[in-house]
Amino acid sequence: MIRVIIFISFLILHISTTAQTIITDRPDQTESSSTISKGSLQIEAGFLTGSAKDDLISERQILAPTVLWRYGVTKGFELRALTQFESIKNKLSNETYDGLSDLEIGTKVQLLRKEGVNTEIAFLSHLVIPTASKELTNDKLGSISKLSIAHSVSESIGVGYNIGYDYFGYGNGNLTYSLAIGIGITDTFGLYLEPYGALLDIEKHEASFDGGLTYLLQDNLQLDISYGTGLNHTMNYFAVGCSINIAKKSKD
Repeated sequence: MIRVIIFISFLILHISTTAQTIITDRPDQTESSSTISKGSLQIEAGFLTGSAKDDLISERQILAPTVLWRYGVTKGFELRALTQFESIKNKLSNETYDGLSDLEIGTKVQLLRKEGVNTEIAFLSHLVIPTASKELTNDKLGSISKLSIAHSVSESIGVGYNIGYDYFGYGNGNLTYSLAIGIGITDTFGLYLEPYGALLDIEKHEASFDGGLTYLLQDNLQLDISYGTGLNHTMNYFAVGCSINIAKKSKD
């Protein structure tokens, strides 16, 4: 019951309003189908604390900070990098490991965006480079790829979903999915509900659910808060974040 109360308290969405210039890929799991404008730099930073438990592990994780760097190279094409400082505590052995996670670099390409069409499509892919310490690294090159599709139902309601495949150098990889339903409450507040999950090693289904809220401080500055939990596995997390878009200065 307490979990439900906390979850309802932290419900949120990242839906854009007509005035805002920032559309983010956080806080939900569904990557947006939009790219940032040419010459602009977008920084999406956050803090996350969570825990996970199964038959083999019992861990607490802290990401502080996690930062997604996005740069618009051309219209419909952006470069991306994900950096984060990670702390993992093994509750079984009481050992803690701290350090930078494996570096992720990648791109997002917008495949479809037309006026009068309420559907947007983009493809993004990240290369995961084993740069972290041996306690935190996957120790192999990996990849994360997603097809992102979004539909505008009305001026205040949108639906976005991702279908993806992750491979980290071993096994069969993971098929991933997510579905975010967003509702714009006001010009500055929005909320989302999102089931998401993965077919681990193309065999074991792991289902989760999250929700969150965003607040638009300025048209290029957004705050967020979110909470997620496992549906068929033991996991939960709480996250807060701040995103800013720094547009290229126009020539006089």
